[in-house]
Amino acid sequence: MNVLSVEKVAKRYGPRQLFKDVSFGLEKGQKTAIVARNGTGKSTLLKCIAGIETPDEGIITFNKGLRTGYLDQNVVMTGTHSLVDEMLDQDEPVTNAIRAYEHAVARHVDDRTMQQAVDRMTELNAWDHEARVKELLFRFGLRDMEQPVNTLSGGQQKRLAMAKVLINAPDVLVLDEPTNHLDLPMIEQLESELSAPGLTLLLVTHDRYFLDNVCDEIIEMEFGEFTRFKGNYSYYVEKKAQLDEVRDATQQHLRGLMRSELEWVRKMPRARGTKSKSRLDKFDEIKAQATRKFDRAEVKIDVKTERLGGKVIEARNLTKSFGKPEEPASFRPIVAHFSYSLKRGDRIGIVGPNGIGKSTFIELLVGRLKPDQGTVSIGDTVILGTFDQKGLQLSEDKRIIEVVRDIAEVIPLNKGRTLTASGLLERFLFDKDKQYQYVSTLSGGEKRRLYLCTVLMKNPNVLILDEPTNDLDIPTLNALEEFLVDLDVCLLIVSHDRFFMDKLCTKLLVFEGAGKVKEWVGSYTELRERQKDEADRAKARKEVPAEAIKVNEPLASATDTAEAPKKKLTYAEKLELQKIDKEMPRLEARKEELLLILAQGGTDHHAMMERSIELERTIKELDRITDRWLELSERV
Repeated sequence: MNVLSVEKVAKRYGPRQLFKDVSFGLEKGQKTAIVARNGTGKSTLLKCIAGIETPDEGIITFNKGLRTGYLDQNVVMTGTHSLVDEMLDQDEPVTNAIRAYEHAVARHVDDRTMQQAVDRMTELNAWDHEARVKELLFRFGLRDMEQPVNTLSGGQQKRLAMAKVLINAPDVLVLDEPTNHLDLPMIEQLESELSAPGLTLLLVTHDRYFLDNVCDEIIEMEFGEFTRFKGNYSYYVEKKAQLDEVRDATQQHLRGLMRSELEWVRKMPRARGTKSKSRLDKFDEIKAQATRKFDRAEVKIDVKTERLGGKVIEARNLTKSFGKPEEPASFRPIVAHFSYSLKRGDRIGIVGPNGIGKSTFIELLVGRLKPDQGTVSIGDTVILGTFDQKGLQLSEDKRIIEVVRDIAEVIPLNKGRTLTASGLLERFLFDKDKQYQYVSTLSGGEKRRLYLCTVLMKNPNVLILDEPTNDLDIPTLNALEEFLVDLDVCLLIVSHDRFFMDKLCTKLLVFEGAGKVKEWVGSYTELRERQKDEADRAKARKEVPAEAIKVNEPLASATDTAEAPKKKLTYAEKLELQKIDKEMPRLEARKEELLLILAQGGTDHHAMMERSIELERTIKELDRITDRWLELSERV
């Protein structure tokens, strides 16, 4: 069944034609991604389909009765209202009742107010919807219903926006860069959510593993054409290469044919018969096809790197936290007694959940933030190139060429060559006409590409990249990867892009929370496989008697760079660990039982309210004893 039809859609901004004659359709359950360069109008097309913008031409039609959901590429929440208020921002009786009830539970109101909230939930039969809201938020790792949305991290805001889109169980989802700012566990959770068989999906993303795992069709926007590839990203790459070969061979054949026909045209007398006129018309068609430009311009990165000495960056006993230890609710340790020496040739990835302090760690290393204890020293020959999440902080009325010329008019390359600012911009796919456009006219991806240009033109020998893949198109990512693979620099990369990390990093610094940082020698994918294996073993241990549990096996290729020798467990702690081992399976089982009860709904609404409150308590207790179990088991 066709659920979406796009017919001859076009959109122009001023003199710039973004796209024209775009036509395609989606069947129920189809999962399609649009792949194109930055600036070709992918995000604008999605906004037109979602009804956010109006196309200049064409018709967009959804099948009647379908629920649709749209996720914007840029999610910024600046309000001081709570998470639950943002999640349920519709002004309707059911959502108003749920908000009032959640506020009553969180704020421990008096019995009379609580009873009024419960009675209103019962009157409107809102308990099932409340259970759905809570289950969805929990799945996306959002549990503090009263937290102001402007205090959420970028990744948390993206998760909240995704949960908000999914709350009404849409039949068709239109998503623009859904994995941006999400950590890997949440990306895997999102992959699971979006792989549901009946869900129809149209998305734009640069995450190549995500495309492989979720999508069954790729649509490429290139040369003003829409080309469909019935398969995942790996299939697209293979068939795209074949298509390019066929296109090049066809162009060569047409050019040869055009040359031979051109000789006939030049020899023909002015008075032509009907047959000659037909052949002349055919020549015009051949000429139009043969001279058509299929310019597959690629980002060409070639910069000079300065010599790097033996000393790069050394951290000694580095400690940083926010808040006070005596106030556990607000205390947030980033690193504790961390020591590490970055060596020449190192290619290190920095990984960990959102909000754990990876970007703060970078700020400490480059000297923008002062540590509580310890020191960071940088070698005399180090030239830092830092690409951070904030991007270019420029006036929107500045021209692109002025951005580069403010840094340098002439850029030195390898082997004594030089390049003008304009020439460098052309290598980053900003042609001469575009160079005099204002920064405000650029798409998000084009701004990131310009930012990358300004970082690399300073000829750094130590590159620190914080989420460099966000908003970059796939061709630019491929070019950046190929450049960095062969570049003789030290690399420190913070990224949740598994493909990017696997290709570039030989070891990782893994942030585990509570200030702990461990080194892992190997790829990102290998680390995730190891973590999943350990999680499976931990789950299996919970299901056997405590006395049967063997000593925890440490990571074979991981070394703790900051921990002091572990103290043995006291007798009381051993008893506590045995008690936790018995308690955790019981709490896990009760949590699953409560989720099932709430999902099924029921007529006894007072009982449903009690189950909801019990679920919150169970999850909090499970989190508490799990953290304690990890703490104790590491010392076994």
